[in-house]
Amino acid sequence: MEKNDAHIIVLGNEKGGTGKSTLAMHVVVGLLEKDKKVAVIDLDARQKSVARYLQNRQSFMANGGTHVAMPEFAVIMQSGASVIKDREAEDQENLKTALDKFKDNVDFIIIDCPGNDTYLSRLAHALADTLVTPLNDSFIDLDLLGEVSPTDFQVKKLSFYTEMVWESRKFRSASGKPPMDWIVVRTRLASLDSRNNKRVHDALQALQKRIMFRYVPGLYERVIYKELFPSGLTILDLEKINSLSHVAARQEVRSVVDSLNVL
Repeated sequence: MEKNDAHIIVLGNEKGGTGKSTLAMHVVVGLLEKDKKVAVIDLDARQKSVARYLQNRQSFMANGGTHVAMPEFAVIMQSGASVIKDREAEDQENLKTALDKFKDNVDFIIIDCPGNDTYLSRLAHALADTLVTPLNDSFIDLDLLGEVSPTDFQVKKLSFYTEMVWESRKFRSASGKPPMDWIVVRTRLASLDSRNNKRVHDALQALQKRIMFRYVPGLYERVIYKELFPSGLTILDLEKINSLSHVAARQEVRSVVDSLNVL
Protein backbone atom coordinates (compact mmCIF):
# COMPACT_ATOMS: atom_id res chain seq x y z
CA MET A 1 0.00 0.00 0.00
CA GLU A 2 1.39 3.39 -0.94
CA LYS A 3 1.57 6.08 1.68
CA ASN A 4 -1.68 8.04 2.00
CA ASP A 5 -3.51 5.47 -0.10
CA ALA A 6 -6.24 4.32 2.26
CA HIS A 7 -7.31 0.69 1.86
CA ILE A 8 -11.12 0.48 1.65
CA ILE A 9 -12.79 -2.41 3.48
CA VAL A 10 -16.52 -2.73 2.82
CA LEU A 11 -18.84 -4.77 5.05
CA GLY A 12 -21.65 -5.80 2.75
CA ASN A 13 -24.63 -8.15 2.88
CA GLU A 14 -28.17 -7.52 1.66
CA LYS A 15 -29.67 -9.56 4.50
CA GLY A 16 -30.05 -8.12 7.97
CA GLY A 17 -29.22 -9.87 11.24
CA THR A 18 -25.86 -11.31 10.19
CA GLY A 19 -23.80 -9.56 12.87
CA LYS A 20 -22.30 -7.28 10.20
CA SER A 21 -21.95 -4.19 12.40
CA THR A 22 -20.51 -6.20 15.30
CA LEU A 23 -17.95 -7.70 12.94
CA ALA A 24 -17.21 -4.24 11.50
CA MET A 25 -16.50 -2.82 14.96
CA HIS A 26 -14.16 -5.67 15.85
CA VAL A 27 -12.29 -5.25 12.57
CA VAL A 28 -11.99 -1.51 13.32
CA VAL A 29 -10.61 -2.08 16.81
CA GLY A 30 -8.39 -4.91 15.56
CA LEU A 31 -6.76 -2.49 13.12
CA LEU A 32 -6.49 0.24 15.76
CA GLU A 33 -4.81 -2.32 18.00
CA LYS A 34 -2.14 -2.64 15.27
CA ASP A 35 -1.55 1.15 15.50
CA LYS A 36 -3.29 1.78 12.18
CA LYS A 37 -5.26 4.96 11.53
CA VAL A 38 -8.86 4.09 10.74
CA ALA A 39 -11.95 5.96 9.56
CA VAL A 40 -15.49 4.55 9.50
CA ILE A 41 -18.31 5.49 7.13
CA ASP A 42 -21.78 4.26 8.11
CA LEU A 43 -24.13 4.09 5.12
CA ASP A 44 -27.07 2.81 7.16
CA ALA A 45 -28.40 6.19 8.28
CA ARG A 46 -31.64 4.59 9.51
CA GLN A 47 -30.17 2.04 11.93
CA LYS A 48 -26.73 3.65 12.37
CA SER A 49 -25.54 0.53 14.21
CA VAL A 50 -21.82 1.22 13.80
CA ALA A 51 -22.23 4.95 14.43
CA ARG A 52 -24.21 4.20 17.61
CA TYR A 53 -21.53 1.74 18.68
CA LEU A 54 -18.90 4.46 18.26
CA GLN A 55 -21.05 7.05 20.04
CA ASN A 56 -21.38 4.61 22.95
CA ARG A 57 -17.60 4.33 22.91
CA GLN A 58 -17.25 8.10 23.17
CA SER A 59 -19.78 8.23 26.02
CA PHE A 60 -17.94 5.46 27.87
CA MET A 61 -14.77 7.57 27.96
CA ALA A 62 -16.64 10.81 28.69
CA ASN A 63 -18.25 9.17 31.73
CA GLY A 64 -14.93 8.17 33.26
CA GLY A 65 -14.20 4.93 31.46
CA THR A 66 -10.73 3.84 30.45
CA HIS A 67 -9.34 5.59 27.37
CA VAL A 68 -9.77 3.45 24.26
CA ALA A 69 -8.66 4.06 20.69
CA MET A 70 -11.20 5.83 18.48
CA PRO A 71 -11.49 5.98 14.71
CA GLU A 72 -12.84 8.99 12.87
CA PHE A 73 -16.35 8.36 11.61
CA ALA A 74 -19.18 9.79 9.55
CA VAL A 75 -22.76 8.83 8.70
CA ILE A 76 -24.06 9.41 5.17
CA MET A 77 -27.77 10.00 4.70
CA GLN A 78 -29.43 8.76 1.53
CA SER A 79 -30.56 11.54 -0.77
CA GLY A 80 -34.21 12.50 -0.59
CA ALA A 81 -34.34 14.01 -4.08
CA SER A 82 -37.51 13.13 -5.99
CA VAL A 83 -35.76 12.33 -9.29
CA ILE A 84 -33.65 9.13 -9.43
CA LYS A 85 -30.86 10.80 -11.41
CA ASP A 86 -30.63 13.61 -8.85
CA ARG A 87 -30.70 11.15 -5.92
CA GLU A 88 -27.86 9.12 -7.37
CA ALA A 89 -25.79 12.22 -8.14
CA GLU A 90 -26.25 13.50 -4.58
CA ASP A 91 -25.43 10.10 -3.06
CA GLN A 92 -22.29 9.86 -5.19
CA GLU A 93 -21.16 13.36 -4.19
CA ASN A 94 -21.82 12.74 -0.47
CA LEU A 95 -19.80 9.52 -0.51
CA LYS A 96 -16.98 11.18 -2.44
CA THR A 97 -16.89 14.04 0.07
CA ALA A 98 -16.56 11.62 2.98
CA LEU A 99 -13.86 9.59 1.25
CA ASP A 100 -11.91 12.73 0.32
CA LYS A 101 -12.07 13.86 3.94
CA PHE A 102 -10.46 10.67 5.22
CA LYS A 103 -8.43 9.05 2.45
CA ASP A 104 -5.19 11.01 2.86
CA ASN A 105 -5.16 10.85 6.67
CA VAL A 106 -5.82 7.19 7.46
CA ASP A 107 -4.55 3.74 6.57
CA PHE A 108 -7.98 2.13 6.33
CA ILE A 109 -11.52 3.26 5.59
CA ILE A 110 -14.20 0.85 6.82
CA ILE A 111 -17.60 1.24 5.12
CA ASP A 112 -20.59 -0.43 6.76
CA CYS A 113 -23.44 -0.96 4.28
CA PRO A 114 -27.15 -1.35 5.13
CA GLY A 115 -28.76 -4.78 5.01
CA ASN A 116 -30.62 -4.00 1.80
CA ASP A 117 -29.91 -2.87 -1.75
CA THR A 118 -29.23 0.86 -2.05
CA TYR A 119 -27.37 2.98 -4.57
CA LEU A 120 -24.91 4.05 -1.85
CA SER A 121 -24.22 0.41 -1.07
CA ARG A 122 -23.57 -0.39 -4.73
CA LEU A 123 -21.17 2.56 -4.96
CA ALA A 124 -19.30 1.32 -1.91
CA HIS A 125 -18.99 -2.22 -3.30
CA ALA A 126 -17.47 -0.84 -6.49
CA LEU A 127 -14.83 0.96 -4.40
CA ALA A 128 -13.97 -1.99 -2.14
CA ASP A 129 -10.37 -3.16 -2.09
CA THR A 130 -11.57 -5.80 0.36
CA LEU A 131 -15.22 -6.87 0.57
CA VAL A 132 -16.27 -8.71 3.73
CA THR A 133 -19.63 -10.48 3.59
CA PRO A 134 -20.82 -11.93 6.91
CA LEU A 135 -23.04 -14.97 6.51
CA ASN A 136 -25.15 -16.64 9.18
CA ASP A 137 -24.46 -20.32 9.62
CA SER A 138 -27.47 -21.62 7.67
CA PHE A 139 -28.56 -22.65 4.20
CA ILE A 140 -31.19 -19.90 4.34
CA ASP A 141 -28.45 -17.28 4.41
CA LEU A 142 -26.31 -19.20 1.93
CA ASP A 143 -29.02 -18.25 -0.55
CA LEU A 144 -27.51 -14.75 -0.48
CA LEU A 145 -24.74 -16.11 -2.73
CA GLY A 146 -26.92 -18.11 -5.07
CA GLU A 147 -29.34 -20.97 -5.52
CA VAL A 148 -27.30 -23.97 -4.40
CA SER A 149 -27.99 -27.69 -4.88
CA PRO A 150 -28.26 -29.34 -1.44
CA THR A 151 -26.57 -32.52 -2.70
CA ASP A 152 -23.52 -31.50 -4.72
CA PHE A 153 -23.48 -27.73 -3.92
CA GLN A 154 -23.53 -26.81 -7.60
CA VAL A 155 -24.63 -23.21 -8.19
CA LYS A 156 -27.89 -23.32 -10.14
CA LYS A 157 -28.31 -19.55 -10.27
CA LEU A 158 -26.33 -16.60 -8.95
CA SER A 159 -28.10 -14.29 -6.54
CA PHE A 160 -28.71 -10.62 -7.25
CA TYR A 161 -26.09 -9.83 -4.62
CA THR A 162 -23.40 -12.03 -6.21
CA GLU A 163 -24.19 -10.51 -9.62
CA MET A 164 -23.78 -7.04 -8.10
CA VAL A 165 -20.38 -8.04 -6.69
CA TRP A 166 -19.35 -9.31 -10.14
CA GLU A 167 -20.39 -5.99 -11.68
CA SER A 168 -18.30 -4.21 -9.03
CA ARG A 169 -15.32 -6.38 -9.95
CA LYS A 170 -15.75 -5.53 -13.62
CA PHE A 171 -15.90 -1.83 -12.77
CA ARG A 172 -12.64 -2.08 -10.82
CA SER A 173 -10.98 -3.94 -13.68
CA ALA A 174 -12.13 -1.36 -16.22
CA SER A 175 -10.81 1.40 -13.94
CA GLY A 176 -7.38 -0.23 -13.80
CA LYS A 177 -7.64 -0.99 -10.09
CA PRO A 178 -6.29 -4.17 -8.43
CA PRO A 179 -8.80 -7.03 -8.13
CA MET A 180 -11.20 -6.93 -5.21
CA ASP A 181 -10.57 -9.50 -2.46
CA TRP A 182 -14.00 -10.89 -1.57
CA ILE A 183 -14.13 -12.65 1.79
CA VAL A 184 -17.17 -14.53 3.08
CA VAL A 185 -17.12 -14.85 6.87
CA ARG A 186 -19.35 -17.27 8.73
CA THR A 187 -20.87 -15.57 11.77
CA ARG A 188 -22.96 -16.55 14.77
CA LEU A 189 -21.46 -20.01 14.67
CA ALA A 190 -22.94 -22.50 17.13
CA SER A 191 -20.64 -23.70 19.91
CA LEU A 192 -21.36 -27.33 19.10
CA ASP A 193 -20.78 -28.90 15.72
CA SER A 194 -23.87 -30.15 13.98
CA ARG A 195 -24.75 -31.84 10.72
CA ASN A 196 -26.07 -28.51 9.40
CA ASN A 197 -22.86 -26.68 10.36
CA LYS A 198 -20.77 -29.26 8.54
CA ARG A 199 -22.97 -29.09 5.44
CA VAL A 200 -22.75 -25.26 5.36
CA HIS A 201 -18.98 -25.55 5.75
CA ASP A 202 -18.78 -28.06 2.87
CA ALA A 203 -21.02 -25.89 0.69
CA LEU A 204 -18.87 -22.80 1.24
CA GLN A 205 -15.71 -24.81 0.57
CA ALA A 206 -17.18 -25.88 -2.76
CA LEU A 207 -18.59 -22.47 -3.63
CA GLN A 208 -15.52 -20.36 -2.98
CA LYS A 209 -13.77 -21.47 -6.16
CA ARG A 210 -16.87 -21.23 -8.31
CA ILE A 211 -17.96 -17.76 -7.21
CA MET A 212 -14.38 -16.60 -6.47
CA PHE A 213 -14.38 -15.56 -2.84
CA ARG A 214 -12.28 -16.54 0.14
CA TYR A 215 -14.16 -18.34 2.87
CA VAL A 216 -12.97 -17.92 6.47
CA PRO A 217 -14.45 -18.90 9.84
CA GLY A 218 -15.84 -15.95 11.77
CA LEU A 219 -17.32 -15.23 15.18
CA TYR A 220 -19.20 -17.67 17.36
CA GLU A 221 -22.52 -16.73 18.93
CA ARG A 222 -21.30 -15.27 22.23
CA VAL A 223 -23.19 -13.21 24.80
CA ILE A 224 -20.10 -11.05 25.42
CA TYR A 225 -20.38 -9.43 21.98
CA LYS A 226 -23.90 -8.19 22.78
CA GLU A 227 -23.05 -7.16 26.34
CA LEU A 228 -20.24 -4.85 25.21
CA PHE A 229 -22.37 -2.80 22.79
CA PRO A 230 -23.78 -0.31 25.38
CA SER A 231 -20.24 0.67 26.41
CA GLY A 232 -18.97 0.77 22.84
CA LEU A 233 -16.25 -1.72 23.71
CA THR A 234 -15.08 -4.88 21.99
CA ILE A 235 -13.46 -7.99 23.38
CA LEU A 236 -10.11 -6.53 22.27
CA ASP A 237 -10.57 -3.54 24.60
CA LEU A 238 -10.92 -5.56 27.80
CA GLU A 239 -7.78 -5.35 29.94
CA LYS A 240 -8.69 -8.37 32.08
CA ILE A 241 -9.96 -11.60 30.58
CA ASN A 242 -11.41 -13.86 33.27
CA SER A 243 -12.82 -16.79 31.34
CA LEU A 244 -11.67 -19.26 28.72
CA SER A 245 -14.67 -18.23 26.61
CA HIS A 246 -13.43 -14.64 26.51
CA VAL A 247 -9.90 -15.78 25.71
CA ALA A 248 -11.31 -17.78 22.79
CA ALA A 249 -13.42 -14.79 21.67
CA ARG A 250 -10.40 -12.50 21.59
CA GLN A 251 -8.43 -15.06 19.61
CA GLU A 252 -11.17 -15.59 17.05
CA VAL A 253 -11.50 -11.82 16.49
CA ARG A 254 -7.76 -11.51 15.93
CA SER A 255 -7.88 -14.49 13.58
CA VAL A 256 -10.58 -12.79 11.50
CA VAL A 257 -8.54 -9.57 11.31
CA ASP A 258 -5.43 -11.55 10.31
CA SER A 259 -7.41 -13.43 7.64
CA LEU A 260 -8.19 -10.17 5.85
CA ASN A 261 -4.55 -10.08 4.73
CA VAL A 262 -4.43 -6.30 4.80
CA LEU A 263 -1.59 -5.83 7.30
